[in-house]
Amino acid sequence: MDQLFVRASIKRFLAEDLGAGDLTSSAIFDHKQMARAEFVTQVPMVAAGMGRVAAQVFLTINPDIIFTASADGTKMTPGQIALTVEGPVLDLLKGERVALNLAQRLCGIATLTANFVKLVHPLPVKIADTRKTTPGLRFFEKYAVQAGGGHNHRFSLSDGVMIKDNHLAAAGSITRAVALVRAAVPHTIKIEVETETLDQVKECLDCGVEIIMLDNMDCETMHQAVKLTNGRALLEASGGVTLANVRQIAETGVNIISIGTLTHSAPACDISMRIL
Repeated sequence: MDQLFVRASIKRFLAEDLGAGDLTSSAIFDHKQMARAEFVTQVPMVAAGMGRVAAQVFLTINPDIIFTASADGTKMTPGQIALTVEGPVLDLLKGERVALNLAQRLCGIATLTANFVKLVHPLPVKIADTRKTTPGLRFFEKYAVQAGGGHNHRFSLSDGVMIKDNHLAAAGSITRAVALVRAAVPHTIKIEVETETLDQVKECLDCGVEIIMLDNMDCETMHQAVKLTNGRALLEASGGVTLANVRQIAETGVNIISIGTLTHSAPACDISMRIL
């Protein structure tokens, strides 16, 4: 993530949390009182965004704050120190909630992603996210997916063509929708089409579609789609993917498994900030 984008976002988050100022801390401390604070893990987790996000909250408040952070992707156990920050206690307390909210959210996503990635190893399949993200946090959440060993799908509607069920319902057919898209977008853009049946997969292949999404298909149907495609297009499995069935889906031979749960339902990791 570009740090200019990170800083701009963090300024908005801080403005929301600080309001007119921290009444409690300002009444107790002044800028001369210094302290060190530690982010302590309470559960097993994968670190994400400690240095590039959480620490930047404190640096946005005071650029003189010093920090030491765990690297993204680091596996951590309860009781470990994920981030240390040093500076005026007033500034540390101002940034505490925003920094923790972001760290807990990102580590939760990275941890869940890592669990999915582990279950499909060493099969040649990528675990990918979707656009089912929290408004305003998409770049942060997709960054956390990478920290957990996953891959990113589109960041926005302008990043690629994906013809979905509602496009097809309005356009009338895959063939017509693909033809209209090919006439409108640059030749450098790949086309992905969402399918629900093998007949739709065949129609995509006849149209030369580069990426075919197999939406909510059972594993036997996905296996048939892999045989039918025979490497002529990338196959992406999506819909209803869980930790319990992801290995079985990966074994069908698909290239990508996209999982909305990574970002819309990952539980936040429990992390505490302790002032020393």
